[in-house]
Amino acid sequence: MAGKTERRTSKSPPRVDFTRPAGEAALIAADSVSWRVFKNPVALFVGGITAVLLEFAEPRVRTGVWEHTTFRTDPLPRLQRTGLAAMVTVYAARSVSERMIAAVTRMHERVGGSTPDGRAYRALDPELMNWVQATASFGFLQAYHHFVAPLSAEDRDRFYREALPAARLYGAPGAPSSESEQRALFERMYPQLEDHPVVGEFLDIMQSNRVLPWPLHSLAVPALRGAIDILPGEVQAVLDLGHLRPLPSWQRAMLKYIGRATDRIPVRSAAPAQACKRMGLPANYLYRRR
Repeated sequence: MAGKTERRTSKSPPRVDFTRPAGEAALIAADSVSWRVFKNPVALFVGGITAVLLEFAEPRVRTGVWEHTTFRTDPLPRLQRTGLAAMVTVYAARSVSERMIAAVTRMHERVGGSTPDGRAYRALDPELMNWVQATASFGFLQAYHHFVAPLSAEDRDRFYREALPAARLYGAPGAPSSESEQRALFERMYPQLEDHPVVGEFLDIMQSNRVLPWPLHSLAVPALRGAIDILPGEVQAVLDLGHLRPLPSWQRAMLKYIGRATDRIPVRSAAPAQACKRMGLPANYLYRRR
């Protein structure tokens, strides 16, 4: 699935120079809502968990990810590669991101099979790609909206529109272009969603010490609960997540504090600041109060 399928390997993700070619625009403009959202580590971590939970609720997507990636056996490099794919899609020069997306799509062409109950799937099935794209956009957007800074309805719609060029390159022609389209797509998919033991395995991985570096271990459970908290109620009802709900008020406050703090601290070596440098913008361009 988009940015989520690779050979079984534990190689570190490749290095990408977000400062080159100088002046070349990304698929998404620097003044976009997306550039604001994706710079925030809390939005990325919490939203990424939300997106995976939504994906794993769909049996064909779940089977494809679990059987054709290293998620179960080697989660950290797998998550790093997925994170890099998101950064390249949003911040890298267009020529760089288009090459990466083309490579991901070539890998997806080889991925297919059957679910345990005999349903055939192909990674590039437009219905599945639309679901993956929609769940990713929903997760990151809602995590930023709830734990970093509220976004207006206009900005939320704009966020979905900004993702469309990359979505089409990934093979998701029906990706939502607004929040209302996202809700409609979710409504169509709800009858296909189901609980599965893989969801429990994923939750165990995210709560283990295999994902976050040791200084951040205390954030694993609050982030997981935050990710569950922003899931649509229909999905919470399908998945067996009662032992991780609700998000305690003190953990919500902690996530918001960290989310807002990190939204004002530029990291000059990180992709957002490097992309700003490529475009001739100050390193703190995305971190100024709006």
